[in-house]
Amino acid sequence: MRIVVFLVAFVGVGLFTRAQTDLQKALEPDSTSTEVVRIKAVPLQGLPRSVKLTPARAFLSNVTPIRKRYKRAAPRSFWTQIHKVGLNLSEAAFVNWNAGGDNAISILAHAHVERNYKFRYLDWNNVLRLRYGLNAQEGRALRKTEDQIRISSSLSFRKDTLTDWYYSVNVNINTQFSDGFQYPNRTDPISRFMAPGYLFLGLGKSYIPQGKALSLYLSPLTLKSTFVLDEVLSNQGAFGVNPGEKVFSEIGFLITNTWQKEILKNVTLNHRITLYTDYLRSFGNIDVDWEVDFTLKVNQFISANLGAHLIYDDDVRFEEVVAEDGTIIDPGTPRIQLKQLLGVGLLYAF
Repeated sequence: MRIVVFLVAFVGVGLFTRAQTDLQKALEPDSTSTEVVRIKAVPLQGLPRSVKLTPARAFLSNVTPIRKRYKRAAPRSFWTQIHKVGLNLSEAAFVNWNAGGDNAISILAHAHVERNYKFRYLDWNNVLRLRYGLNAQEGRALRKTEDQIRISSSLSFRKDTLTDWYYSVNVNINTQFSDGFQYPNRTDPISRFMAPGYLFLGLGKSYIPQGKALSLYLSPLTLKSTFVLDEVLSNQGAFGVNPGEKVFSEIGFLITNTWQKEILKNVTLNHRITLYTDYLRSFGNIDVDWEVDFTLKVNQFISANLGAHLIYDDDVRFEEVVAEDGTIIDPGTPRIQLKQLLGVGLLYAF
């Protein structure tokens, strides 16, 4: 028994002593050192034929500038622009012509500018049209053949993106550049700038189908104002104003329709008609302003135009009879006014 106890005690003392020794070694600092050995670069003895060694340097003589410019992505615009400028010419010249005739030349300058905005519920169209023509004939002074200023703006709003009907506010201004005469009389002008001048301001609904050059405007409430800012013409009571007054206003119903379509190859039809009747003075008596124009495109810069313009206005009267003392014996009667144009010339669109 004693021998067993002795052996157990001897083994326990040995294990305790070994544990202390291992703990001391764990707490001692590590004396192992690390040495970094760098390998020297050894040049290659044999290289494949496809390998080309070049120094790691850049030479400006080997740099090629970028000649192609890349366009940056531009945000989408909901504005569309149209610019057209043209000059029509017609000429007749005679030298020893047995049938006779007078040398003559006619020039017609015209411009058409549009700024249109369309996005979802909103449609805003703005149009400016300018036309001016002159005729020079041998043995006769220069005469005016065309004179027109037209400005129109239409702001339309629809309740959803499915319908083609819009609620619209429409403004139109029409007048001319220079004096007009009843030739051969050149002393007494029968029209001048803003004499007459017409202003249409109305509220209504517009039909503007998507993807078609067609519009229909119906306005049950339109103000029509006639301006005669020339004192002489206003004293005469020209264009429906009361003698001595310069503005005459009416309230009535207005219908406007425009349509543009290529009916044949390189043949485009432009149609515009305006119908107006006054509620108070003469309801049912309709004023008409109708233009039809055919444009025949020859190439990018040359075109031919064939058009007609018809006007009927109850306030514009002809064959007025005036007494010697200035009193009007017969105010005259309204008539249909018709103008036809044919010309070939230059047309530049940009």
